[in-house]
Amino acid sequence: MTTYRTHRAPKTALRPALHPVERSVVAALVVAALVGIGWLGSMIYTIAAWSMD
Repeated sequence: MTTYRTHRAPKTALRPALHPVERSVVAALVVAALVGIGWLGSMIYTIAAWSMD
């Protein structure tokens, strides 16, 4: 049996902050998704323009 109490971390922290690496990966994924949506939109526009000719 111990004669002292150990320090416990406070339970108020619900979620730790994102690490810089995680933040950059999330930013890269968001940019990649936006680029993909833009590419898809341009392909639809191109095919629609071809069909009008």
